[in-house]
Amino acid sequence: MHYYRCPQCSGLTYSDSLACPSCGTEIGIHPPSQRVLPVLPDGVERDGTRWVACGNRDQRCNWLVDTASGDARCTACRMTRRSPEPDDTLAIAKLARVAKDKRRLLLHLASLGLPITPWYEQQGGLGFDLLSSRSGNGPVRIGHAGGIITIDLAESLDDHRERLRVSLGEPYRTMLGHFRHESGHYYQRVLVETTDWIGECRELFGDERVSYADAISRHYSQGAPQGWVQGYISEYATMHPWEDFAETWAHYLHITDTLGVLAEAGVELLADRHPDLLPRDITPRTSYHGREAREMLQDWYWCSKLLNRANQAMGKGDLYPFGIVAAVARKLDFVHRVVQDASAGSAASAAPDGEHEPVAAPASAGGAA
Repeated sequence: MHYYRCPQCSGLTYSDSLACPSCGTEIGIHPPSQRVLPVLPDGVERDGTRWVACGNRDQRCNWLVDTASGDARCTACRMTRRSPEPDDTLAIAKLARVAKDKRRLLLHLASLGLPITPWYEQQGGLGFDLLSSRSGNGPVRIGHAGGIITIDLAESLDDHRERLRVSLGEPYRTMLGHFRHESGHYYQRVLVETTDWIGECRELFGDERVSYADAISRHYSQGAPQGWVQGYISEYATMHPWEDFAETWAHYLHITDTLGVLAEAGVELLADRHPDLLPRDITPRTSYHGREAREMLQDWYWCSKLLNRANQAMGKGDLYPFGIVAAVARKLDFVHRVVQDASAGSAASAAPDGEHEPVAAPASAGGAA
């Protein structure tokens, strides 16, 4: 969910709200239900369990924690394996900003029904090292290894991140985007490489067993191959099959989360108002579970055109400056089926035979990056 109702006055609140903007009631997110509950001195009971504010609420964490957990920190905060030292006040300030994106990622993954096993419960489980390359401990490389996603807090600084975006020739670079991309590496390992999905994955994305070191060297010395827009969502996706999957996964999260925001707000594009433009009413969904990817991509095509024009009306570039061609649509369809399989609790089952062939949406208004 993205919009919530205050438990006191029913006023509108959001996923990162610490208090209701209407009545001032302190609120927190109850992770199991993804609902908002009041923050009370003695906690609030839900389903026989007492929930209190996370011990990191002073760092703007608005999740609640089960008092029976034995830890004052919520699940999201405990999933951060490493963070700056408490006396590194500049990095700690950045941590609060970046942790908000981490919580948004976790809420979205949970809403999709994906398994989330923390690093402290199982070796190879999901965790986060949130460190700063400006803390005097050397550079921090954003990446994923063994379930741990490493994020450089310095990229929360707009000038630092924008400088990197321009130097790397990227049309889009955000902290949330980093989290989504790196989670793709984690879920490829958990849901694909150890299951019967791996064969189809290699057919679509390539064989991930090819040398990653050679791929990096080739990519940064030669760049993306000519004509890459006909098969990949971004230039970075061309580097190695791992990166192609992670980029596609990130875009699946971009698309489903944004469509969910529009759906919860009641946004619709009505064909009778634009009979020469829209083929049908476009009604975004909070969930596309049980629906084919083609429906999601067709909804996204028209919604992204609207959002791009809205961004341009504010003097900015396209909100979604990417094109989804036929090959990319097939990859997104694969991710969609993997996610649905995982949410049904059968990630290890045999993959379908590919009878659902997605129809590519036309290239988005922003064109391919």
